[in-house]
Amino acid sequence: MKTTWQQNLHLYISIPVVTVAALVYGWQPDFLFEMSTQTTDESNIYKAIMGLYLCFATFWFIGLKQYSYWKAATLSNMLFMFGLTLGRLISFAVDGMPSVVLLLGTIGELTLAIYAYWQFKKAA
Repeated sequence: MKTTWQQNLHLYISIPVVTVAALVYGWQPDFLFEMSTQTTDESNIYKAIMGLYLCFATFWFIGLKQYSYWKAATLSNMLFMFGLTLGRLISFAVDGMPSVVLLLGTIGELTLAIYAYWQFKKAA
């Protein structure tokens, strides 16, 4: 069985976005944001986040190519995006409002999470 591009849209968008975010966090954390690494431990944390993001993007790619993994890839994408959204909403409440880029990112993450949920429910 195959999936359509509409069923995969959340994965098609998430893979490049999360891959780029991973590489920025791992190699240039100050590229877009006021983030810097002062210690080896901080560099280690950013590279661990990079690895986590790259592994998820790889799994989503596998879900695009192998139908037997599509549901798991879609579910993990939904949870990943909802998790980012939840963390950001907690930060909004506790830390205040971030930059416009991160506000737009939150909207994008929530949109992808909802879309993934919708596709997952349609396929169930």
